[in-house]
Amino acid sequence: MTTIKFGTDGWRARIAEAYTFDNVRRVAQGLATYLQQEGAADKGVVIGHDKRFQAEHFAAAAAETLAANGIHVWLTQGATPTPSISYSVVDKGAGAGINITASHNPPVDCGFKVRDANGGAIAPAGLKKIEAVIPEGTAVSHLPLDDAMSDGLITKFDPDPAYVTLLNRLIDLEPIKQAGFTILVDPMWGNGAGWFPKLLAGGKTVVHEVHNVRNPVFPHMSRPEPIPPNVDHGLNFVKQVGADVAIINDGDADRLGVGDENGQFIDQLRVYGLLGYYFLELCGRRGPIVKTISTTKMLNKLGQLYNVPVHETGVGFKYIAPKMMEVGAMIGGEESGGYAFQGHVPERDGILAGLFLLDMMVRTGKKPSQLLDLLFEKVGPHYYDRIDSHFEQARKPEILANVAAARPATIGGLKVTDIVTIDGHQFIMEDGGWLLVRFSGTEPIIRVYCETTHQARVPDILNDGMKIAGLR
Repeated sequence: MTTIKFGTDGWRARIAEAYTFDNVRRVAQGLATYLQQEGAADKGVVIGHDKRFQAEHFAAAAAETLAANGIHVWLTQGATPTPSISYSVVDKGAGAGINITASHNPPVDCGFKVRDANGGAIAPAGLKKIEAVIPEGTAVSHLPLDDAMSDGLITKFDPDPAYVTLLNRLIDLEPIKQAGFTILVDPMWGNGAGWFPKLLAGGKTVVHEVHNVRNPVFPHMSRPEPIPPNVDHGLNFVKQVGADVAIINDGDADRLGVGDENGQFIDQLRVYGLLGYYFLELCGRRGPIVKTISTTKMLNKLGQLYNVPVHETGVGFKYIAPKMMEVGAMIGGEESGGYAFQGHVPERDGILAGLFLLDMMVRTGKKPSQLLDLLFEKVGPHYYDRIDSHFEQARKPEILANVAAARPATIGGLKVTDIVTIDGHQFIMEDGGWLLVRFSGTEPIIRVYCETTHQARVPDILNDGMKIAGLR
């Protein structure tokens, strides 16, 4: 019997191994029982999915299980971006949402994300309640899709119109349409395909797409995660089409990757810094910023300059979303390229984030590499990198003990001034930079990350991090 545990964002597993129709129905039953216990079952549930292998059929299986519990389901009629699914929860007044996606994971995986009535990630305490009521047996009742639709328990719907209305409320698209940009969009074979051409049609701006059909093998990349080397093949097209910018979305379109006019990748920490600068300086907005400890300290510096509070959380939107709701955040985000915005649901939106970046280019008349110069004039240059290492599960206690016991005086030649243990172990350095060592919440990977104002020291900092973990 597979034990179901929610990680950083939902439950993910290998298709046909642990991720089976029986186990999807078990998780759906756990959510149904949880909603019944919380008194929210009568509000119904929105269910959507990505373009992974069998994703639409796994979504139907989850819907059939909820229907058997008498819970009404709004089932998307096709593959849908995660932000649109999350917003549909609010638009329909539903009690929860289910998203069948493994986001950036390898092609052999699929996932099961749950969302609360606000369209955001369910907080850790709620996830534990769901885990506790997932049935152990595989014989979970379900009402066949056609029967459930005939009975009115499952309704298929198109979430796009409501989401497009939301986007037009949050950003004026007309200046971007008339800017005359040439934009390269790489949806990484996923749910973001077609969205930028549709949203920006009718003006002088031209959009070129690559990797824009369904292909669950994800050719030219090891996974649909918008970081190198997965983005490299797409970025090769920047100069071929004469693009001013590359907009990259992950498989379910809730994350943003960016390439500059030269086809060079701009890391996610710098993108988050740019978005913070955009709202504070160019839009004149003020409000709290929420960030995970694994993302940029440039936001802390911007917070000081513009007198706005910056709140740090553990990694994952199960921490960010509740904090955004608590403090009324202007923006929330994480190192993986997921950013959420006030006026929207507290959930990542890679499409809207890309539109805001394009609007920043319109307002400044600058290309992406020049936008970084603007940011660095305010906070100084910052440099980031990360090493992901697979490990044998049996070594996890040993690695944990190594990291917990570490008290280095210096890292990468920089004095260590503090250690933060919100999520993993973060070593703060004298330049305000940091090294973070933590386990992934979605895969058997240990991550070693760093950010510093000293570009030449990045390799040494990461090497010291690997030594701290006992991996070198």
